[in-house]
Amino acid sequence: MVEERAYWLAWSQVDRVGPVLIRRLQQHFGTLAEAWKASASQLGQVEGFGYQNVTKVTAARSQINPEQLLEQHSVKNPNFWTPADADYPRLLLEIPSPPPVLYYRGQVQLQENQGIIPMVGIVGTREPTEYGKRWTRKISTALAKHGFTVVSGMAAGIDTNAHHGCLSAGGRTLAVLGTGIDVVYPPRNLSLYEEIQKQGLVISEYPAGSKPNRVHFPQRNRIIAGLSRAVLVMEAPTKSGALITADFANEFCRDVYALPGSLDNEQALGCLGLLSKGAHVILNEGHLLEMLGAIPNLDTVVQLPLFTQEQPAPIPQLEPELAKVLQSLTSEPTSFDVVVQQAGMDAGSVSSALLQLELIGLVSQLPGMQYRRC
Repeated sequence: MVEERAYWLAWSQVDRVGPVLIRRLQQHFGTLAEAWKASASQLGQVEGFGYQNVTKVTAARSQINPEQLLEQHSVKNPNFWTPADADYPRLLLEIPSPPPVLYYRGQVQLQENQGIIPMVGIVGTREPTEYGKRWTRKISTALAKHGFTVVSGMAAGIDTNAHHGCLSAGGRTLAVLGTGIDVVYPPRNLSLYEEIQKQGLVISEYPAGSKPNRVHFPQRNRIIAGLSRAVLVMEAPTKSGALITADFANEFCRDVYALPGSLDNEQALGCLGLLSKGAHVILNEGHLLEMLGAIPNLDTVVQLPLFTQEQPAPIPQLEPELAKVLQSLTSEPTSFDVVVQQAGMDAGSVSSALLQLELIGLVSQLPGMQYRRC
């Protein structure tokens, strides 16, 4: 999938085409390589591509050679994943705006990427009270000791305390930056940044050298929510980036928890607002761990009783194109490109057929644009 990897990177460099539009292109054309070859009229058929947008996109696209870009970009940014890579974080593939490029530094744990080791996001205000700091450290320490990976944004305040609490307990933590992977912000967190790389991972959707930008920080909050099975808001005022993360978590069907605080504490009013809207309350470490333990394992296999055997459902009568694509698949993962080759059809038709087969329940999609027969 080296070729497709180059096109995820190339599309990410095209102005006015963000993660949502790139995902739509991939879904519409089957691959981003096919989308790159598409004419202006074909691009105009994709939702979000108006006339002006198409004109600017086609002009920008003509200035980029995807293969050369990949080679040049990798010099300054040697370590990154795209959704075409098998190691790309599984949970991020579920959201409507997965980062087209995800840079990383530190110790990669593939079981985290596969969703086998659960990750929990911890966020909150940059100006916490002693109460907020204390409980953030207690909670992150407890999570680390029970095998959870703590995800936060390495910002001042709650984020910093979440990372420190996890690291002090010998656990793994992920820091999602709103800057390039090589830019430490705030600068006073340099030692924390270095410590996280030894014991965890630093990730960002922005290339090396990207400076702090106020627009980037709300955007990176979707990555924290997307990576996490649950998001904990420890202390936050009514206008807080932590609440943006909670909104993303709700949108992505993640559980949201909030630490209750005093009505007299402005830094707790955002948490109280979340609780009034149905967020789970954090009563203590034990109660939280019990609640998190009820989250279904992504790889749980339901065992049928030995004395019964469920008969497989008969395959319905399929249209010729659907049948041809289904015949190209086995129970083993098969890449999209191989399916296109074996089916002898164009990528757009194969993509459409796979989607229909997935809706029928005959095919399942796996990370890295791979498919298998159910």
